[in-house]
Amino acid sequence: MSGLDQYEHELGYAVAVNGSRITGRLLPKLGDQGDDVLQVGGLVKIRTRRSTAYAMVGALWVSQPELDREPVCMVDLDLMGEVLLSTDPEVVGEFQRGVSIYPGLGAGIFAVTDADLACVYARPITPSVVVGTVHQNSSIPAHFVTDRLLGKHFAILGTTGSGKSCAVALVLRSILERHPNGHIVLLDPHNEYTKAFPRVAEVIDPTNLELPYWLMNFEELVATFVSRDGPDKQAEAAILKEVVLLARRRFVAGEGDTDYVTVDTPVPFRLSQVDHLIEEKMGRLDKVDGARPYQRLLARIRALQSDRRFSFMFSGLVVKDTMTDVLARLLRVPVAGRPITIFDLSGVPSEIVDVVVSLMCRMVFDFAVWSRRSSSIPVLLVCEEAHRYVPQNESFGFEPTRRAISRIAKEGRKYAVSLCLVSQRPSELSTTILSQCNTLISLRMTNENDKAFVRAALPEGSVGLVASLPTLQTQEAVIVGDGVSLPMRIRFADLDESCRPQSGTAAFSSSWNQDNTDRCHVSENVESWRRQQMYSGGVNFSLFERERKKTADALV
Repeated sequence: MSGLDQYEHELGYAVAVNGSRITGRLLPKLGDQGDDVLQVGGLVKIRTRRSTAYAMVGALWVSQPELDREPVCMVDLDLMGEVLLSTDPEVVGEFQRGVSIYPGLGAGIFAVTDADLACVYARPITPSVVVGTVHQNSSIPAHFVTDRLLGKHFAILGTTGSGKSCAVALVLRSILERHPNGHIVLLDPHNEYTKAFPRVAEVIDPTNLELPYWLMNFEELVATFVSRDGPDKQAEAAILKEVVLLARRRFVAGEGDTDYVTVDTPVPFRLSQVDHLIEEKMGRLDKVDGARPYQRLLARIRALQSDRRFSFMFSGLVVKDTMTDVLARLLRVPVAGRPITIFDLSGVPSEIVDVVVSLMCRMVFDFAVWSRRSSSIPVLLVCEEAHRYVPQNESFGFEPTRRAISRIAKEGRKYAVSLCLVSQRPSELSTTILSQCNTLISLRMTNENDKAFVRAALPEGSVGLVASLPTLQTQEAVIVGDGVSLPMRIRFADLDESCRPQSGTAAFSSSWNQDNTDRCHVSENVESWRRQQMYSGGVNFSLFERERKKTADALV
């Protein structure tokens, strides 16, 4: 008997073996220990001649008894891995996933001991991070294998209030504590995560964002400047394509060869040049009736230029090639103590937020594609509210964004770009893109469509874990995939209050017990609304003041 077999408590025996699935008959009287162990998602062990196999409880049920017999309690088990027995009874072998020796009929089913759990969930020999504890024993840490988690993409899914945002913050903080020179780009649509990464995050919002319009490719330019519908849409796009190509080539004309420049090449161009070219072409028209698409395109360009909400795209009077600066800041090169870039999208105008996200995702991937493999910079892109950008229904999302994230999901591993999808509506996520995530972190889910979706994405043998999703407590999660040594149910570690995302539910009960606001509060908010003022870290920023300052700096 090996060290793992001490203090065994027999639960039953195998009556059917079907591949990785074992059906067992339970003993009539198990006692309190049996009740504790035999829970859906819990581990048990089965001895063979040369190994100890470990299985997860998938279901408990009572067989239909004959009229003159007592009901029989049964259990369905999914084999997970094994520990091969050593010739030395004092030596405990290492746990390995997969089973090479299957239990036979009549093989005993036993409760696992603390030593068993410590062996199965032992710290991996490869780099890993601790994110919490194993559900069956709170003294055993739960590890994520860093390179597998990041190298093959992962997703964090869970309904509102399940602790999803805290789980995201905890996982990222745990990784950065072990690897302080990481490169993480976090798309934050609700300004939740700035508080979670004090002093280590570069926070980009509309008050300090510099994203020149000329960085956009043609598809993104069309989405920004061309009418969304109407009979002139195609004509406007054709005009824009022609004048942007000319404007890009004229900007680099002094360098010699311009044949390499296409309408998508990220070289600067002047909007004043585009404006002039459109007017010039409109003046050559024979009929006035044909001027409408030119006029609509000009009106849209000029309207966006004068709208201070878009000042991050049209700031300054001089067009300069700042692409290196934009990428260095976005990707944190050098890190300089701030390994994570939080892109606060809450203040970006809704009509252009999809274009901005598309541009961010595309730049991250294209930079990696055109980097030398020997000096490539591994980057993790975290997409909060991912169902907005890569929905299952393709007509609901912005196609350029979907395409950019899809490229990262399918090809990112080759270029050291990792993807983390975060969503509270997994059933609305693209199954094609989610299937590329080799590790799924699932928090509590009660919606049947969401559970069915996750069930379809999980590997065989995880049925019992999926069944436990509706009963998970806050901070609990089911982890399946390459990022962990074995599918497991865990409890995430507690986050300090100062490091939690700003995603808590409003305290209605305490707020509604007192009347401590007046009309001045409403007046202040109205003024902020009108002046397009943003609040970040308790500091008030005015987009108007920001724009005026940039104009003054450009004149100097």
